[in-house]
Amino acid sequence: MLVVTRAGIQWMSDASTNLDSLSLAVRRFCEERDWDQFHGPKDLAVGIVTEAAELLERFRFLSDEDCLRSLDNPESRERIENEVADVLFFVLRLSDRFNIDLAAAFERKMAKNAERYPVDKARGSNRKYSEL
Repeated sequence: MLVVTRAGIQWMSDASTNLDSLSLAVRRFCEERDWDQFHGPKDLAVGIVTEAAELLERFRFLSDEDCLRSLDNPESRERIENEVADVLFFVLRLSDRFNIDLAAAFERKMAKNAERYPVDKARGSNRKYSEL
């Protein structure tokens, strides 16, 4: 991953990057542009949904096989990665602006999911927890 800052270009990868550094990069980017005024909670939630819809558009009307081919095609994959990054941008921005600890929230949610989807009932099933 590449982050462009006033100090120059900084390369990042999933293995060496934490959420805090990503949030800081998003915060700096937005502060430099004076975007706080446009980033209320509703606006950022709308941004998440809009970008997620753009990601979905990359797969709409494609078979599973076509989706996999799309991910194998470098140009198509880049467009998909851009949309995933846009979703992440808005998630990071929302969490940073409104003091949501993403790691803690994720850990709590995973614990709830583990209770709702016990392995012995959920393994190999895509049914909702209320239907298990």
